[in-house]
Amino acid sequence: MNDTLAVILAGGKGTRLEPLTRDRAKPAVPFGGNYRIIDFVLSNCLNSGFRKMMVLTQYKATSLDRHINLGWQGYFCRELDEYIDNIPPQQRIDEQWYQGTADAVYQNIYEIEKQRPNYIVILAGDHIYKMNYRAMLEYHCRMNADLTIGALRVSPQEATQFGVMAVDENQRVIGFDEKPAHPKHIPGDPNHCLASMGIYVFSTRFLLEQLCIDANNPTSNHDFGKNIIPSIISKDQVYAFQFRDENRKQDSYWRDVGTLDAYFEANMDLVAIDPLLNLYDSSWPIRTYQANLPPPKFVFGSRNSGDRERMGVALDSLVCGGTIISGGRVERSVIGPQVRVNSYAHVEDSILFEGVDIGRHCKIRRTIIDKGVRIPAGFEIGYDLEKDRQRGFTISEGGIVTIPKTDAIETLLGHRGESLRFDAPAGVHSVPTPLGLERTRNTVSR
Repeated sequence: MNDTLAVILAGGKGTRLEPLTRDRAKPAVPFGGNYRIIDFVLSNCLNSGFRKMMVLTQYKATSLDRHINLGWQGYFCRELDEYIDNIPPQQRIDEQWYQGTADAVYQNIYEIEKQRPNYIVILAGDHIYKMNYRAMLEYHCRMNADLTIGALRVSPQEATQFGVMAVDENQRVIGFDEKPAHPKHIPGDPNHCLASMGIYVFSTRFLLEQLCIDANNPTSNHDFGKNIIPSIISKDQVYAFQFRDENRKQDSYWRDVGTLDAYFEANMDLVAIDPLLNLYDSSWPIRTYQANLPPPKFVFGSRNSGDRERMGVALDSLVCGGTIISGGRVERSVIGPQVRVNSYAHVEDSILFEGVDIGRHCKIRRTIIDKGVRIPAGFEIGYDLEKDRQRGFTISEGGIVTIPKTDAIETLLGHRGESLRFDAPAGVHSVPTPLGLERTRNTVSR
């Protein structure tokens, strides 16, 4: 393991996840309340015994750099030659940003050569799964391979979105097609194909030779799936390693959360009674940065308030530290740190990022709300998609409303002239501030 370097590609724009990626890289997008997407591949590396990692960043990398520095540097000792380094584009070789996955590694060839590893494991930083990379590395050595590709069993319909491998009876790769219209099935299994997971184990010398050849090819896209792999399978030792899930469930779990709908569904997986992704398995922990926050708090029960409608409760939900459910109701939702759900509000089937404030009597459904957004009292989101679209909110193909990161929702609505006035029902007292949020100091009755 001391001879292995993990290179994590974390520089993609993530345009299909906008507006969540307007201010952050895709691997830095929060997931499951406490986590960031990149925490899963980093946890896999640490749990696999890898102690040398390079994270190649590019677009909007500030929050990703901060997260890794806060949450991950403490696991490594530089004096023992252990490290996790965030490396931005340095233009040591070319005056361009990364042109493809292979080019990203090639432009950092100087850093790789300095480490002198025998093996390089190349990983994507934007997928949700659990995997022991050590088993794949051992397979690579046992097969005396030049390249080993992580392979996922998928249906022929799903395979059209992946790079698909054709293999012989010894799992040697004999064909590779990027997003084929008619993918080849696994020998003896017409119901499944082998899709590339974007996980590669290379023998270092072989990789560096191929990167140099590709860099000098003016017609190349400088991509592993499109260029490197198809050019070597007929003459070099390339093998497929079928995904072995460490999730300890009946079905394997691997998710590409590259769209708002896929991201939403993967989060909603977590609130099921028996979730598909097990975050509570101490034998394969998912690590992250944990802020020093108090426990979540639920206040205003019917017994001490006398108001059956004003009850702080969360059902079938994940609720993170520092959150106060103050007389509101939360159902089937993922609630990030330091969120506040005020009296009589109802949040269902939604994802709230850190610091979101839901005003009194709000109704939120099938909505993703980014960090720090404050929703004024009485607002309804997710009930009238056409009205939400007119407000400037992003609506996914699946009908998920997404509100981007802002200081207040008024920032989005002010230029549209939409009124933020809210008249509370009779008998309910509220004191709206100029921003439309009721605030009381040093109390929980909001």
